[in-house]
Amino acid sequence: MCGMPKSGEIIPTIRIRRPGRVDLGVELDDQVRALLATDAPVAIGVSGGKDSCAAAIAVCEHLDAIGHAGPRILIHSDLGRVEWRDSLSTCQRLAKHLGVELVVVRRGAGDMMDRWMARWRSSKQRYAELRCMKLILPWSTPAMRFCTSEMKSAVIASWLVRRFPGKTIVSAAGIRRQESDRRSCADTTKTNVRLARKSRGTSGVDWNPIAHWSEDDVFAFAADRAFSLHEGYGRYGMRRISCVNCIMADEADLRSSSKCSDNHAVTREMVELEVTSTFAFQGSRWLGDVQDPAILGEDLCARLAKAKERARRRQAVESRIPRHLLYTKGWPTVMPTRAEAEAIAEIRREIAAIVDIEVGYTNADTILARFAELMAENERRGAAKATKTARRAARVR
Repeated sequence: MCGMPKSGEIIPTIRIRRPGRVDLGVELDDQVRALLATDAPVAIGVSGGKDSCAAAIAVCEHLDAIGHAGPRILIHSDLGRVEWRDSLSTCQRLAKHLGVELVVVRRGAGDMMDRWMARWRSSKQRYAELRCMKLILPWSTPAMRFCTSEMKSAVIASWLVRRFPGKTIVSAAGIRRQESDRRSCADTTKTNVRLARKSRGTSGVDWNPIAHWSEDDVFAFAADRAFSLHEGYGRYGMRRISCVNCIMADEADLRSSSKCSDNHAVTREMVELEVTSTFAFQGSRWLGDVQDPAILGEDLCARLAKAKERARRRQAVESRIPRHLLYTKGWPTVMPTRAEAEAIAEIRREIAAIVDIEVGYTNADTILARFAELMAENERRGAAKATKTARRAARVR
C-alpha cells in the first residue's frame, strides 16, 4: 500500500469555456508551474492509446492558455513488430490535430520481439555456464517491465537530452491513478533521473497532468475535442492499447487483439517463443491458449500442447533445487555439499533434455569447481568495489 500521492492543484485547460465543453483541467504543482513559467521544453510521451492522446491535448491547451513559448513535442517510442498498425498512425493524426512536431524513436539494438528473443538466448547461455540455478524466462513481467524502462523510457530520455542541452525538461505522460493499484500512488511530478546528464547540462521532471481523470473522462474529452481514438477501441473492443499482446493485458483484451489480422504474424512469433522456451507469456496464462487455433495452425498448436507438458516437467525438476542454493544477490554465497552437487548435476541434465539445450557442468566435480570459481570471482569483485569506494571517499576529503 502507498500513502496519498502528492497531488497538485487542478487548473482548467482553457481560459474561456464554451458552454457544455468538457474541461477537466490539468494537475499542477509548484515545481511544474515554475518550469512552465520559464518556457521549459515540454515533451509529451504518446503511445497511440487513449490516455496519452488525452494528456497531449490537455497539456497543449494548457500551454496555450498560459502563453508558454518554449518548445513542445510529442514523442513516440516505436516497439516494432509488437505495435498495433494504428498506433503510429494515431500519433501522427494527433500531431496534426495539435499542430505539434511528432518525434519517433526506436531502440538501435532491435525491437521488442528481438529483445525477448535475445533475452532467451542469454538465459540459455547463462544456464549453460552455470551462472544461474534456474532457466530465466524470456518475457518481461509486471515486476520487471524492461519493455517500458529499456524500450521506451531510456530511449526517449536519450533523445531528449540530445535535443535540449542545458535545459530542464518536462516529460508529460498520460498516467492516471484509477488505472491500477500501482499507479494510484502517482504524484503530480517526480524527478526523472534519466534526464539528468552532467555532460549535457540537463535535468528533468515527469509530469502526470491527467492523473486525476477517470477512464470515462478520457473518452468524453477526446470526443468533445473531435479526436478519433485508436481503432482498437471502437473496431476491436479493446479496453487498453499498448503492445499487440501486452504482459499486463487481461484475457479479454488478448482475445480482442486477435480479431485484428495485422496482429497475427507477431502473435505466432510470440507463441513460437513460448513453445521453444517452455515459459508462458503471462506466468500461468499461455498466449497460445487465448488464440483461435486457425491463427496458429495445426503444427504450432500441437507443439504448444507438448511445450506445456515440458513446462510442467521443468518446474517439477527445478523444485528439487535446494532452497539455499537458489539465486540471490551476490550468488553464489555458499558451497554445495557433494551430495547437493550430485543432485544439481542430475537436475541440469534433466533440464537440458526437457528444453533441448546444451549445458556444461553436469557432474559433481565440475559443479563444485564452478561454485569455487564463481565465489572467488565475487570476492575479487567485492574487493575492487571496496577499493573504488575508498578512493572516492579519499578524494572527497
